[in-house]
Amino acid sequence: MKRSKFTDSQIVEAIKRVEGGLAVPELCRELGISSATFYKWRSKFSGMDTSMMARMKELEAENARLRKMYIEEKLKAEIASEYLGKKVLRPSRRREMAKEVVRCRRASIRVACAVFRISESCYRYEAKLKVENEEIADWLLRLTDNHRTWGFMLCFLYLRNVRGFGWNHKRVYRIYKELELNLRIKPRKRLVRQMPQPLAVPRAINEVWSMDFMHDQLADGRSIRTLNVIDDFNREALGIEVDFSLPAARVARVLNQIIEHRGRPLAIRCDNGPEYAGSTLLAWAQKRGIKLDFIQPGKPQQNAYIERFNRTARYEWLSQFEWEDLEHVQDHATRWMWSYNHERPNMALGGFTPKQRLAMAASVSTSATQ
Repeated sequence: MKRSKFTDSQIVEAIKRVEGGLAVPELCRELGISSATFYKWRSKFSGMDTSMMARMKELEAENARLRKMYIEEKLKAEIASEYLGKKVLRPSRRREMAKEVVRCRRASIRVACAVFRISESCYRYEAKLKVENEEIADWLLRLTDNHRTWGFMLCFLYLRNVRGFGWNHKRVYRIYKELELNLRIKPRKRLVRQMPQPLAVPRAINEVWSMDFMHDQLADGRSIRTLNVIDDFNREALGIEVDFSLPAARVARVLNQIIEHRGRPLAIRCDNGPEYAGSTLLAWAQKRGIKLDFIQPGKPQQNAYIERFNRTARYEWLSQFEWEDLEHVQDHATRWMWSYNHERPNMALGGFTPKQRLAMAASVSTSATQ
């Protein structure tokens, strides 16, 4: 409300002077006001003294305050019924809604903050690292698009250990959730069983390899097999061979090819399949000086390293596509194996890739010899 330049006592005195016989035009010229202003004073304050005028102004101010309070409460109720449901919203979402109310409903910032229960500092907050957050979001979207089965931890470990970004895991996870990239976790029924014997962890490369078969089908219904071979020390995929049939002679040939560039292992862990337990592979192993470590029948957990690798291979590439021919499968297998060894963080290795684990072991052995 605009404040008058005349005090209450000056207004009462002007009214009394006119009542005493002073002409209105003369009084108006003296005080520098219009005749309309004087008649407004007289209609409003005639017959009052200074204390009564002060009391009336207090009542008017109180009335205006109550009217404003009523309008604000009515506006708050309307906004709350329109925007707020039963679901509890995050502060960032409530801030966005408050800004929308201020922009669209012409509500004050104070009223909007009171409705959505946020502070005015929260309302005015602006992220300082918005550009870097956009970079994180771009990386997460690209990773989850190229690796549809990767969850948050694999994405974060890839950014931290493979790409070398120093972003905090809580910050990356916050952006990961805002993008709604969470994978649905299927609950699994756990069977009660005796405590399994832990597998021995090799202390150097080429101590123990593991190998196993997987089965799948082409688009025309023909069955195919894949022979997977890994090094148990750093979980590195050494080879994935694909064909309609993989007899013992073919298995020996694949192992010879791997040994040419990797070196000879001391032992190879495998199950009791006919390709492994037959005389062909036994003779090859004896000639090479390699021990074939057979697991007990019906206990695949004794070959858990390759079983875990098989699950990853099937989940991330083998069951993701419809295969046209063997060349198609072999090409994807080779490219995925490179990505697995060089780019995919492994939880069993502390979040590092198999090649990083191999490089760390090489650096430790070099420093020990020096």
